Parts: sequence; C-alpha cells; structure tokens
Amino acid sequence: MDNKEQQYQQLLAQVKSLCAGEDYAVSVMANAAAAIHEMLGAWWTGFYIWHNGALRLGPFQGPVACTRIEAGRGVCGTSYERGETIVVSDVDQFPGHIACSSRSKSEIVVPLKDRNGSIVAVLDIDSDRLAAFDDEDALWLERIVDVLPLSSLQNEI
Repeated sequence: MDNKEQQYQQLLAQVKSLCAGEDYAVSVMANAAAAIHEMLGAWWTGFYIWHNGALRLGPFQGPVACTRIEAGRGVCGTSYERGETIVVSDVDQFPGHIACSSRSKSEIVVPLKDRNGSIVAVLDIDSDRLAAFDDEDALWLERIVDVLPLSSLQNEI
C-alpha cells in the first residue's frame, strides 16, 4: 500500500466519522471540504450545489471563487452535464475552462449523486501545480463523496 492510498484511507475514515449521525448536508460538506483541502494541500477545495438551474457556490476552503456555473461550462459544468469525474492536468488545455483564479493549474471535479442517481452537486478541487491529480485521486474522491448524506440537500438550499 502506497502513502497516497494510506492518506486516502484515513481521509475516508475521517469523513465517515464527520458524517456519523449528521443529516444536514451543508454542514457535512463544509467539514468534508476542510478535511480534503488539508489532506491534499490543495489551492481550492469546495462544492458547487445544483440550485435553480445552475451550479451555485457551496461550502469551500481557499480564496474567493466563482459563484455560479452553468451546466456544460468549465470543468465543473462539464462534469455535472456528463455525470462523470473529470481530471484535468493543465486547465489551460481544457476548452472553456473558467478561470476563477490564475493560480489554478490543474483540477479534479467529482459529481455527487443523491439516492435516485440525480446529480445534486460537484466537488471541485484545484491545485496550483500542473498534473496534481490522477485516476487514483478520482477513485478515492468518488468513494469519499459517496458517504456524504445528501438526501436533505435540496431541502436545505
């Protein structure tokens, strides 16, 4: 087992613990963003929540960010529209990338689905380094977002 896998196992356990007995999705997302941000040493980590026809800024860690992203726009909107995780090694090479910060060099976006399989949010993580994310990150982050209690999310916003 490599160090990265060990870190993700610990992070998954931590996020599960943060979710235990919690049913308010926004609070859990806030703590999950903080835990992920700290473990990865990311530039920006946060959630965009689908609300009134667009992805809206949710709980995050890092500098100020874009507040609204349309479906199909940028990495977040594309991940939402496709319903799949997207790993971008160099954001300058991603067609239509939305530059909330010029310091962002690479990005990973993971869709969050409710019990019915509908995408209700995305987890967005930016790094100030090129090629900071890979398929292993995608696998673990998908596992992590799967434990978040999202059933109440649309009622909370």
